[in-house]
Amino acid sequence: MSEQQEQFALPIATDSVDNYVGGEWVTPSGGESQPVVDPATNEELTTVPFSTEDAVDEAVRTADEAFKSWRQTPVTKRIQPLFDLKTELEDRIDEIAVALSHEHGKTVEEARGEVRRGIENVEVACGMPNMFREGSGNVEDVAPEMDEYAVRQPLGVFTAITPFNFPAMIPLWFLPYAVATGNTFVLKPSEKVPLSSQLIFEAVDAAGFPDGVVNLVNGGADTVNTLLEHPDVAGVSFVGSSPIAKHVYETAAQNGKRVQAQGGAKNYAVVTENAEVEASVPNIIGSVYGNAGQRCLANDVVVGVGDAYDPLREQLIEAAEDLTVGAGVDEETDVGPLITADSRNRVLDLIDNALDEGAELVLDGRDFDHPDAELDGHFLGPTLLEGVTTDMEIAQEEIFGPVLCLASADDLDEAIEMVNSTKYGNASSLYTESGSEARQYKYEVDAGNIGINVGVCAPMGFFHFGGRKESFFGDLHAQGEDAVNFYTEKTIQIERWYS
Repeated sequence: MSEQQEQFALPIATDSVDNYVGGEWVTPSGGESQPVVDPATNEELTTVPFSTEDAVDEAVRTADEAFKSWRQTPVTKRIQPLFDLKTELEDRIDEIAVALSHEHGKTVEEARGEVRRGIENVEVACGMPNMFREGSGNVEDVAPEMDEYAVRQPLGVFTAITPFNFPAMIPLWFLPYAVATGNTFVLKPSEKVPLSSQLIFEAVDAAGFPDGVVNLVNGGADTVNTLLEHPDVAGVSFVGSSPIAKHVYETAAQNGKRVQAQGGAKNYAVVTENAEVEASVPNIIGSVYGNAGQRCLANDVVVGVGDAYDPLREQLIEAAEDLTVGAGVDEETDVGPLITADSRNRVLDLIDNALDEGAELVLDGRDFDHPDAELDGHFLGPTLLEGVTTDMEIAQEEIFGPVLCLASADDLDEAIEMVNSTKYGNASSLYTESGSEARQYKYEVDAGNIGINVGVCAPMGFFHFGGRKESFFGDLHAQGEDAVNFYTEKTIQIERWYS
């Protein structure tokens, strides 16, 4: 084993991942299971058992029982384990990042950044005493000898159903806020990437939460549906594809639950004649090809406006050609593998359909074959299409792969029409040095996250994560003030005393 292989060896050894219920690690039994595979090598890393309905019920009932005392714990005390959780996660950043790289395929550096963004939400939730106080709406003397108050109260057991592409960060969009506001929590991570959650819950276990406050159940679709329909679950958070987000939203809402369901995306980046093209290209390349394109903030369609198109095209091609494809644990890698063979085949179908519809292939990564025979994974080399128009499938549907679609527009008005042509409204970016162009873009583009000279417009933890149209189902988003409102209800209390 080389020094680098030893440095980035899988830091967790287990034949099967466990649930975490009531402060104890529990191995589910009696259900189905599936292997967890390293997408770079096709090596089996572990097995994930699917929790039965009884196992899910036990976790929810345990959390519901813990809620009775946890909700009575003062908020200043509820946040103390979060301070410890931050420290525990800081101490485990490297091992979580390496495990994440093995199970997902992204580079270790990308994985470290993901864990760091997750920790940021723990830090924000540690400020819950002040977040609770803001917007309280308390008014005394609303009438003679009468006072009125709006008091935030927790609601019970909340669950989060999280995706494969950010298995460390996205659970931490929800967990810290849920427990800091006085609720208890059950996480159901993606069955494709369960190892990150195992390591995060080792940190949870060490942080000293009371038993039952934070729980973990592994499983597939049946586990999800059990949580959506369970009478003791008060609310559901979800991140994933739009069809499943819609199912989660409808099913949970029909069962009387609060829901926030983040769906898919189709993000455009626009580069105008007033942009600093040379400075913008590395940022665009990172947005499109980072995480192998498997993120809902990837700007996979890039529109060159007017005379910006030709220099933009030339520099994008040159930068994409320089990217290195390989295993995420290789420090030289820029683009890792896709998560599964099915994911790769789906991207290949989108490319083939685009060619049939008239797009031209400038860079072809479809037949990429890694020279290391041990890396027999789901690789796709950086691919670049041009001549893409909004009537093509690839311009309307999320790619989730390392593919850049290059399009052109005569002016900014036409470019904005292209941006708004999709059914999604997650994110979009404009590259310009013109303040008037930036103002028009921010005002007219129908997206929940907008970047100006920023390719991955991921909000900080103290802002909510935006999303519109079929990119989001619900009213209150993840993170920030929206999270506080999602996890609490304001109870109106009106008082009059006669003696």
